[in-house]
Amino acid sequence: MTVPPTSHRPSSRVTRRALFGTAGAVAAGAALSPAVIAATGDSGDGDGSGRGPDGGSGDAAPAGTTPRSFPRTRSAAATGEEAVRTDFPIGFVGVAWAGARSAAGGGIRLTGAQDAGEDWQPLSGGGCSDSNGGRLLLAARQASGYELRAPDGATSLISVALDTSRGPRREIPVPRDPTRVRGVEYLSRAAWGADESLRFLPDGTENTPTEFYPFQTLTVHHTVTPNDDPDPAATVRGIYEFHAITNDWGDIGYHFLIDEAGRIYEGRYSGEGGLPAHDEDGNMVTAFHVGGFNSGNLGIALLGDLTEQGPTEAAREALTKLVRAVFRLHGRDPLADVTYVNPVNGTEVEVAEISGHRDWLETECPGEVMYAELAALREAVAARD
Repeated sequence: MTVPPTSHRPSSRVTRRALFGTAGAVAAGAALSPAVIAATGDSGDGDGSGRGPDGGSGDAAPAGTTPRSFPRTRSAAATGEEAVRTDFPIGFVGVAWAGARSAAGGGIRLTGAQDAGEDWQPLSGGGCSDSNGGRLLLAARQASGYELRAPDGATSLISVALDTSRGPRREIPVPRDPTRVRGVEYLSRAAWGADESLRFLPDGTENTPTEFYPFQTLTVHHTVTPNDDPDPAATVRGIYEFHAITNDWGDIGYHFLIDEAGRIYEGRYSGEGGLPAHDEDGNMVTAFHVGGFNSGNLGIALLGDLTEQGPTEAAREALTKLVRAVFRLHGRDPLADVTYVNPVNGTEVEVAEISGHRDWLETECPGEVMYAELAALREAVAARD
């Protein structure tokens, strides 16, 4: 099945809602439809919001910025296990399913990938799961196609092929001067090439409008993407597309991401004023990193797979600095245990102020080795400079 890219991105959102909105009514192990959901085209072809093709206004670059060129993301989405072929090299395959939380029994077979055979490979078990299935972003090594085998008991399998590094170029105005949060330097959304049009629906409204609540706690994740990543910004763009479109979250799920070189990336959009991840009153934007416990919970993801190895020293240092800045901003004790209270529905959870994803939900995230480092992270954040 060849899936050429087109510009029908919104149909992917509609189909994804239908699949996962009704997943609870589908028996585990039911037949998976091989139909194509959508062949989505180059990101940034306009979103009906009045923005230009690059998510900007189409005017000259604002003062204090300079235009930088980034590749448009190309994507092609499909459902079920039927073979997929694309007319662009695939950097990542995003996979999501309902029903089974485990990836056991699932597999992927790449076609035409660089430096790889075409045997079946198991789906990674180190990724994130939620209350109704699982989600993985898999490196595809510039494959020309793939086949999937659904995890045991999974329903409503969907996938998306992504190219975040070789598409046609687009320009984004990027701040000339370094951006910082409480003295800690980070890459703004513009600086890693975020296509702001992904946040909008065809009628020009935001898919998930920003909501802000006081900070309560912080959760650490890993992305289960390849270690020794040669192009982490491209990986961040892939995570953004997967979260915003395939998962239908309307944006990237984390507030910040950190790569192996210690570069910090701004995540979830929080407006034009205030600090990243916050509004002008110091309240925190709700993101999408711990299902059911997101409001007031700041999420930081380390790029890579930290199941069998820890973060690089540069990433560890950047994480410590960023978390310390957040805790000092909010006047919180990084060594404390707290009762998190969801401000939306009142759900309570006893948790450490600095926790891992697995402290909230049944998941391997943030990886066995990283999870074991959280106690040291708390101590390092609490230490005086």
